[in-house]
Amino acid sequence: QAQLVESGGGLVQPGGSLRLSCRASGSIFRIYDMGWYRQAPGNQRELVVSITDGGSRNYADSVKGRFTISRDNAKNTVYLQMNSLKPEDTAVYYCNAEIVITRYSGRTSSWGQGTQVTVSS
Repeated sequence: QAQLVESGGGLVQPGGSLRLSCRASGSIFRIYDMGWYRQAPGNQRELVVSITDGGSRNYADSVKGRFTISRDNAKNTVYLQMNSLKPEDTAVYYCNAEIVITRYSGRTSSWGQGTQVTVSS
């Protein structure tokens, strides 16, 4: 079983920055895609950005040019640098990873517990 633990959320003023981290631990053979999703009150969970194990990135239009995803495969960790934050970025941010536990098992989509990001003056 693998676990994802997020950190780095908080309260920030409009125009400010935050950096989220998500580390996978436990029984891990390989990690494929990793990504960040967010869910605001009353809204569905939406993809913010994803990154493949080869480094290809897919950003939501709403965050292009402001957010940057990166990953450290040696540390099983994915990061989200968020700049020029807007009130509409306020949401719970969830980390997701496609994890293979053993060389004989298939991929499992794992989720973190979520971290709150609030952008407000």
